[in-house]
Amino acid sequence: MLNLEEVPLTQLKGVGNKLAETLAKLELYTLQDLLFHLPFRYEDRTRILPISQLRQGQHALFEAEVYSNRVVMGKRRSLELVVRDSSGQVTLRFYHFTAAQARQLSIGSYLRCYGEARLGRTGLEFYHPEYQVITPGDIHQVPDTLTPIYTLTEGIQQPRMRSLCKQALTYLNRGNLKELLPKEILSHLQLPVLETAIAYLHSPPVEADQEALLEGQHPCQQRLIMEELLAHQLSLLALRQGAQQHPALPCMNLEASQSFRNRFLAQLPFSLTSAQQRVFQEIETDMQQNFPMLRLVQGDVGSGKTVVAALAALNMVAAGAQVALMAPTEILAEQHLASFSTWLTPLGISVGWLSGKTKGKTRQTTLDAIVRGNLNVVIGTHALFQEEVLFAKLGLAIIDEQHRFGVHQRLSLKDKGLNSGIVPHQLIMTATPIPRTLAMSAYADLDTSIIDELPAGRQAIETFVIPDTRREDMLKRVQTVCESGQQAYWVCTLIEESEALQCQAAEDTAEWLTNNLPGLVVGLVHGRMKTADKSLIMDQFKAGRIDLLVATTVIEVGVDVPNASLILIENPERLGLAQLHQLRGRVGRGTLQSYCALMYRPPLSENGKQRLAVMRESNDGFIIAEKDLELRGPGEVLGTRQTGLVSFRVADLQRDAAWLEQIRPIAQAIQPSSPIAQALIERWVGQRKRFAEV
Repeated sequence: MLNLEEVPLTQLKGVGNKLAETLAKLELYTLQDLLFHLPFRYEDRTRILPISQLRQGQHALFEAEVYSNRVVMGKRRSLELVVRDSSGQVTLRFYHFTAAQARQLSIGSYLRCYGEARLGRTGLEFYHPEYQVITPGDIHQVPDTLTPIYTLTEGIQQPRMRSLCKQALTYLNRGNLKELLPKEILSHLQLPVLETAIAYLHSPPVEADQEALLEGQHPCQQRLIMEELLAHQLSLLALRQGAQQHPALPCMNLEASQSFRNRFLAQLPFSLTSAQQRVFQEIETDMQQNFPMLRLVQGDVGSGKTVVAALAALNMVAAGAQVALMAPTEILAEQHLASFSTWLTPLGISVGWLSGKTKGKTRQTTLDAIVRGNLNVVIGTHALFQEEVLFAKLGLAIIDEQHRFGVHQRLSLKDKGLNSGIVPHQLIMTATPIPRTLAMSAYADLDTSIIDELPAGRQAIETFVIPDTRREDMLKRVQTVCESGQQAYWVCTLIEESEALQCQAAEDTAEWLTNNLPGLVVGLVHGRMKTADKSLIMDQFKAGRIDLLVATTVIEVGVDVPNASLILIENPERLGLAQLHQLRGRVGRGTLQSYCALMYRPPLSENGKQRLAVMRESNDGFIIAEKDLELRGPGEVLGTRQTGLVSFRVADLQRDAAWLEQIRPIAQAIQPSSPIAQALIERWVGQRKRFAEV
């Protein structure tokens, strides 16, 4: 029998090299790929309706004779046909047509048409309906199943895709589409076998539950959804298993670690929260193993993740190896550099810096110090990934806000330890709480710790929403706050003026505020400034020499000024909830009661109203993250549009979240290294496996 996962699409009638290239854009290469390319909706073309029964907004099949044919000139030239049957008439309109098409659709021609009835200039009209010329009196059969609608790409239309899928279905009888799931699992979950599900979904009978199909709830869809989610879960468990085959450096120098820790904690002006202590103990236990730690630390804005990361770094330095800490922006990386230098340098630990803007002699000196092991802790941006950056012995990689990095970049940092025969322990930190459904799927290969407690004395930030027509009121409020000795942020979402988005540019805002608040010192920071200039402004703001900082979203993470008690965010409707929550976290860093003003430009969309209401009602990052997932989808929330990690073919994490709990024990029972697991991973994940290793 043919193995359908190996039969190329060129085996199908009418598929040459050119069409094969077009199909490859949809990641369709084999017959199995095509069979798994399922319709995203269906149309009912099983009944021919009289024209008199057509209603606005209805998709319908009808037959009629062409009564008039003319080219109408106007803003856009169109071919206008009036067609009739015995019950009435309707207009067909084509904006894209050829002379041959106009001749073919001549008066007296009989057509079978399918499309959506809309209200146009002549009454009910069909724009670019699908049609075929027929002979009156002939019996033209209508389909006896629902008509599938597929995802397409440029160069292929629905009729061609349907024809190809129909051909592929004929191979089910003579080919082998492997059933990979054990019978007992299918029986327990009351799901159909694979071939039955595939055949049904490509051509459902007329009596099929169309609502269930549209919502992805049909048992045949559930069969494939379950298999895909299981394959992804197995791939992550296999990666975890694979990663733990590599050797890592166990941190067993307990005496040196304890000595470092006691001195480190003694110099801190605060005590660790019980949540910080618990999470550090989990990390310390992991780092004593001889295989790599893979741990994700989630903690809301200001919960003290950096201190926990510093404690982990001390353990690794005590064990005689190096630590790399990578952050996505220079501002955040510089914040970490300042904190780590303040904490670790007095303990005799050398801390180094490497960014894309480190040039010439300074860069070479730093690279030499890293490769010789003279730097214990190296902090930087994506520059740490570059090929020429070699470590003497990299034992721990700390990655902050990891979802902001591209996959290949994260992989290359993981590989940096291989030079010395070890794979670094990985500690991933995020202040963007990851919804439980995403953590269970996208991060199933990681152990998760949550710092769910804020330092003592912190007060909840009060958030209010105002229209930008009240800009003058906010000006007075900013003045009052700053004149009382506290500081404020004014955040703009664009650097340059954009008429289309009607956003006030940061430079103009800074100038306007300077003119209207003559007694205050106004600073400006944005992503296009030189690093040195940015650092100077930030240092002055931290030192209290700037009262009001006008900024773009570059201050989203890593800025810690306890004296700042007010943040105003312009055009918040343009940002995701997670980003708004991060920005809000720039205030409330000390014991001062703090406020966040969300100044929107009316009118707000329904989605915009919902998002701002969530911000007003909750300070809990996890509640906000769940709502963000609901409103924006997993690709946006995780930043995985660029990673390919959560690009499911048939599953939808929000819609199908209920499956995750059932799938976890099944995945563990199957064992990720078993032949069944490998076949499932190959079928559904394929080349994306290595990307998930981070």
